[in-house]
Amino acid sequence: MSRTLVICKPDAVERGLVGEILNRFERKGLTIAAAELRLLDGDTLAQHYEEHVGKGFYDDLVAFMSRSPALVAVIEGPDDTFAIVRTLMGPTNPAEAPPGTIRGDFGTIMTENLVHGSDANESAEREIGIFFPGL
Repeated sequence: MSRTLVICKPDAVERGLVGEILNRFERKGLTIAAAELRLLDGDTLAQHYEEHVGKGFYDDLVAFMSRSPALVAVIEGPDDTFAIVRTLMGPTNPAEAPPGTIRGDFGTIMTENLVHGSDANESAEREIGIFFPGL
């Protein structure tokens, strides 16, 4: 059993796509271990996006991620669940995401691409600790 972090970003919440997104994970056979709708603050986002602090796009990223609530979730499944989740999400750029993926079916612009998923088991562990300490 492994876990990964998923964030349904503000654009997904605003567009009413959270249920559809979570449903795709569940239909794949993954389990939602924890989920919470919350407004993300600057300190939490600085921890989450620590590798991007100081980059030219960072302020816009924080403004987007904190403009309205996001749904943070822990998804469980077999080994390397992060890879399954990322395949379901599709490439970061919705223009390159194939139909059948979350971003391919619902995404329109790169800067608002609906979902975040941890990119490795190690980052999943770190990110889950930020959003769900003690889980």
